[in-house]
Amino acid sequence: MSVPDYMQCAEDHQTLLVVVQPVGIVSEENFFRIYKRISSVSQISVRDSQRVLSIRYRHHYPPENNEWGDFQTHRKVVGLITITDCFSAKDWPQTFEKFHVQKEIYGSTLYDSRLFVFGLQGEITEQPRTDVAFYPNYEDCEAVEKRIEDFIESLFIVLESKRLDRATDKSGDKIPLLCVPFEKKDFVGLDTDSRHYKKRCQGRMRKHVGDLCLQAGMLQDSLVHYHMSVELLRSVNDFLWLGAALEGLCSASVICHYPGGTGGKTGARRFQGSSLPAEAANRHRPGAQEVLIDPGALTTNGINPDTSAEIGRAKNCLSPEDIIDKYKEAISYYSKYKNAGVIELEACVKAVRVLAIQKRSMDASEFLQNAVYINLRQLSEEEKIQRYSILSELYELIGFHRKSAFFKRVAAMQCVAPSISEPGWRACYKLLLETLPGYSLSLDPKDFSRGTHRGWAAVQMRLLHELVYASRRMGNPALSVRHLSFLLQTMLDFLSDQEKKDVTQSLENYTCKCPGTMELLTLPGGPTLPPVPFTKLPIVRRVKLLNLPASLRPQKMKSLLGQNVSTKSPFIYSPIIAHNRGEERNKKIDFQWVQGDVCEVQLMVYNPMPFELRVENMGLLTSGVDFESLPAALSLPAESGLYPVTLVGVPQTTGMITVNGYHTTVFGVFSDCLLDNLPGVKTSGSTVEVIPALPRLQISTSLPRSAHSLQPSSGDEISTNVSVQLYNGEAQQLVIQLENIGTEPLETLEVTSRLLTTKEKLYGDFLSWNLEETLAQFPLQPGKVATLVINIKVKLDFSCQENLLQDLSDDGISVSGFPLCSPFRQVVRPRVESKPVNAPEGSKPGDPSHMKVSPPCTGTVCSVAWCSRFRPLCLFGGSVECSSEKKERESCWWKAGSSVFLPVACFGKPLQ
Repeated sequence: MSVPDYMQCAEDHQTLLVVVQPVGIVSEENFFRIYKRISSVSQISVRDSQRVLSIRYRHHYPPENNEWGDFQTHRKVVGLITITDCFSAKDWPQTFEKFHVQKEIYGSTLYDSRLFVFGLQGEITEQPRTDVAFYPNYEDCEAVEKRIEDFIESLFIVLESKRLDRATDKSGDKIPLLCVPFEKKDFVGLDTDSRHYKKRCQGRMRKHVGDLCLQAGMLQDSLVHYHMSVELLRSVNDFLWLGAALEGLCSASVICHYPGGTGGKTGARRFQGSSLPAEAANRHRPGAQEVLIDPGALTTNGINPDTSAEIGRAKNCLSPEDIIDKYKEAISYYSKYKNAGVIELEACVKAVRVLAIQKRSMDASEFLQNAVYINLRQLSEEEKIQRYSILSELYELIGFHRKSAFFKRVAAMQCVAPSISEPGWRACYKLLLETLPGYSLSLDPKDFSRGTHRGWAAVQMRLLHELVYASRRMGNPALSVRHLSFLLQTMLDFLSDQEKKDVTQSLENYTCKCPGTMELLTLPGGPTLPPVPFTKLPIVRRVKLLNLPASLRPQKMKSLLGQNVSTKSPFIYSPIIAHNRGEERNKKIDFQWVQGDVCEVQLMVYNPMPFELRVENMGLLTSGVDFESLPAALSLPAESGLYPVTLVGVPQTTGMITVNGYHTTVFGVFSDCLLDNLPGVKTSGSTVEVIPALPRLQISTSLPRSAHSLQPSSGDEISTNVSVQLYNGEAQQLVIQLENIGTEPLETLEVTSRLLTTKEKLYGDFLSWNLEETLAQFPLQPGKVATLVINIKVKLDFSCQENLLQDLSDDGISVSGFPLCSPFRQVVRPRVESKPVNAPEGSKPGDPSHMKVSPPCTGTVCSVAWCSRFRPLCLFGGSVECSSEKKERESCWWKAGSSVFLPVACFGKPLQ
């Protein structure tokens, strides 16, 4: 026997092997349709009995394995079912002849056979036949299952007769020596009358009877025969058959302990006919050691009553621990024979399945390790693939996921071995995909965004490289790009600088033929591959939505009455604050964007690659309103620090807009990067209101700009400072041009003046205008210009406190740097310090800092000051007449060089 059955399990020892094969030309679809219906009848209850028969179906079985039917009867083909198409009566003789030829292949072991003919009609189909069933077509064949049940009953009759014949001890008859194929030459010339030879014959026959009892549903009788066989064969050191007897004992005990089977889904068989017998319900529980059998029952079943004493002393059912020990012993006996490699391998597989149910993974791994090193004949490539695949499944069964992945990967590499003329790259790719869970690898990039890496990165990268190569050899470049993108995205932290360069170079070569997209890719087996966005090329650390420039920001229109209604809500303190990153990102921002205006989002990014990173076609991903993203291209230096990048776009409609992320094109791969999938990204919010488009007004004046601003601009105001110098009493016109540079008409214009405070001085109102001519040009259409004329007339009032004139002369009073719409105003507070009455020594006439003050009058002060650059001024304080002496009033005179300046009046009276 050279072909192992890797699907073998312990409960298969109680089954009858039935082969189902096509005869002639039968389509694969029709054959497997009938095969599926036939194989559904896997267990039936025998009539007038509590026994259950189990059937194992195979559509292909090597004839050489049939030669081991005496060694283990479950390997013997006892039933043959053939399926054929026959549409003409003249083809019937030839079809029937083929059926007989097929029977001859397994003729030495067959109990019965059947031929199912489809398509033939006429007189031939009306002839009563037991071995042939005629059906008009593959749809009209309801009686298939019933015929299979009848066929199994016929098999049982033959099986029962053979069991009774072999189990009866006929005195005087020699017991034949059962042999395996390779033993026949070894027993030529042996003394058949020796005690040793007779014990060998008895032990082997007793073991054979145990197999027949197990197949016939007599579980307890098979246990007795196996025990007796073990004692006989052990006494003559017949190790090969002793191993078979021990294995049979283990199989019967496993059936007792685990009625559900050890073969997984395939082990649980469906019963036909009556329900399970009471015997199955009363089977031993795990840990049962011994069950005694009634000697009378043995006599009725054909066993000599003389053996009742040793049956009573036997331990019929092994404990779960003893089952594994006996398996080990049987395998050790098999290992002594080179030609028994298949038997040894299958015994290891059966033991592993039992240990998997017992959850003894380490013991199971020892059996599997032994199975790996069992030397069989020179296996074909297909057989090697099957062997490694089964080893992988068994390691998966006992929980050794990484070892399972290793053998499945070996099977994948075997599919494309150099010795294969037509490598199976599709099968290789499929097997490689199945190894991913064993290496803690998922093809979903979201599983790697949590920050914790699982598994060996070096092995995972090797496996991904193999997937890339296999998909390329399959002729699917899109899969190659997807796997290579996944490798670069998820394994970037584990790649060396040279590996990063190699991977990116390969990716660029692949994307030249097939660009990377964000579409789902359907794999050959049915599952889909999710897209791989390049969130690490570049890495984004901060996303900030920017307010519009000050000149474009929308301003709320204030009430004409000056009422400012507060919209702020009351502050309520709560010590319980739920911090949710998603809520922070999606919260609304307190400024607005305007429809049709360019809006900006700033990203802080850096390049983790050891070379310059070129990002093409980078733009924003938004939702809520129609948004035109203006793509940008950037080039980041190698391993750069945080680098600001501004992405812009134009909202086309109004409403609430949410910035969901950004899109890039890197190395030919298009990526949609969502903010929710970016770990560690800081953002103050991503939702902002877009209001309807507003008019835009550009203002230009006839006055030159001022180099200095009298007041810093606040965040809510736009100021333009112009400069002009005027003497008191002078007047000048300021021409303001209003140009509509937007797309909306300008309907209204409101001009107000505001007094601006500076250095605690008070200036009078000196601006006036007339809006009638300007408003006549409204509504101002886009591109049109309106003119506003503002009259500036300096009219200063010096009825103020003492020493103010000196401050004015210090500043060199002039009208300069005032905002166009904002005249100055400030409340005057009393000055704390006072200037000296007399001029300091060394002062010169015309010094702006020099001032002469007269002695105080009763209740009021009269003072005179002058400046070489201005006219003499007089300040009047109070309204009461001055009661000072004339000489004191004369002190108001002052000489400046050759000029004498006389104040106009003092307290309403001319001076003398």
